[in-house]
Amino acid sequence: MDAATGALLVLVAIVVTLDEWDLHGAFVLIPFLVVALVALLAIRVARSRQAFVIAALVLTGVAMAVLPDWQQTVLRGLGSAAFIAAFFAALTTLRNVAESSPAIRAAGTFLAEQPPGRRYAALTVGSHLFALLLNYGAISLLGNLATTSAAQEPNAEIRRHRIRRMLLAIQRGFVSSLPWSPLGFSMAITNALIPGARWADSVSAGFVSAGIILVAGWALDTIFKPRLSVPPPPRGPVEGSWGLLRPLLVLLVLLGVTVSVLHNQTGVRIVGVVMLVVPLLSLGWALVQHRGGALAFSMRDRLVRYVTRELPGTRGEVTLLMMAGYIGTVGGPLLGPVVAGAGIDLAALPTWAVLILLVWLVPLLGQLGMNPILAVTLFASIIPAPEVLGVSPSAVVAAIAAGWAISGICSPFTATTLLVGSFARVSALHVGLRWNGVFVGVLGGLLSIWVLIYAFVIG
Repeated sequence: MDAATGALLVLVAIVVTLDEWDLHGAFVLIPFLVVALVALLAIRVARSRQAFVIAALVLTGVAMAVLPDWQQTVLRGLGSAAFIAAFFAALTTLRNVAESSPAIRAAGTFLAEQPPGRRYAALTVGSHLFALLLNYGAISLLGNLATTSAAQEPNAEIRRHRIRRMLLAIQRGFVSSLPWSPLGFSMAITNALIPGARWADSVSAGFVSAGIILVAGWALDTIFKPRLSVPPPPRGPVEGSWGLLRPLLVLLVLLGVTVSVLHNQTGVRIVGVVMLVVPLLSLGWALVQHRGGALAFSMRDRLVRYVTRELPGTRGEVTLLMMAGYIGTVGGPLLGPVVAGAGIDLAALPTWAVLILLVWLVPLLGQLGMNPILAVTLFASIIPAPEVLGVSPSAVVAAIAAGWAISGICSPFTATTLLVGSFARVSALHVGLRWNGVFVGVLGGLLSIWVLIYAFVIG
């Protein structure tokens, strides 16, 4: 069953990638592949994930009873679920190879061992870069290295503060990639939902949002630096040099240049280029790793294990993401009449109010347990078109992506807070509200101001 699940995920990724490159022949298989994949996933996931599958089935029944064009709506929902599964599978290939790279682990260890004066800055910038390759694996890798390093500290008070500050640096560095990274779901989905939006137009605003997150996090960590009851012991020199980051930077430059050139030369959407380039780059990197028998297992064993064990091992996350995309896509047309019947018309609000609402919508819904993918796809249908608001599509994308990043910091139901909480041995709610409460307030205000400046002055 695991082998069949992994094979279906790979097949869905191939078919969706072919469709992105305008090879539409196999796309008719998508509805059947998605239904078969979800059926296999639903058998093996926890009840909390099965609840999303049941909700999707119930919503499908409601759509059949209410919507005259329910067939097209359901097909769009299945297409959305397929795209999310394909994008996820493509990104996991890079994470798989990076996790077996001694160079990547050495770079992470070097960052975690930095002295207190520059540890936060090193970890938060490093986490930002690692997130581009590993996605949530960046938090897993750096979080494990950080807690292992901190465990060597004999003073319990220093160890507690060190773990908290290191994990927050990693979390904030990770979410700072969400407003701009072409390898993140936030930009892939938001640009697909907002009419006229393109990643190339939105990336500049996202870069500034990322900078605001990084600098604000560092500033608050410096301002609220804990006062210790005893002076910290002197630290020895850190082993290694900044040259350990060179392989990571070279890989990121290679990935960025390849994706940009192909996108500009072919006109294929950035996500379509990513879904082709990332697996091919990962395959080439894996071949380099296996060259000369450097690893204890063969390339063939690696591919078999990836399809039959590692991909199926993400079944809970894949189920959640796919169902969030499906429920949001199918639920959007059902939500529109309900909102209109309640007399709510976002187009009647001032544009500045709508943009600020978009910044805060995803974080607020995240407190209620709503996944960002579900929140954005569900409410995209009631967001006024950019031309109605009188702003560029990239301004709307910047607002939603900023909110997506804030949600990754404060929502107790997102993977970022759950992972950080597990490393720190505190609840995700504690991480989101106690550790990050002040940061969320400051960051939300700064990003709201930036979104308005971009919409009305720059964009």
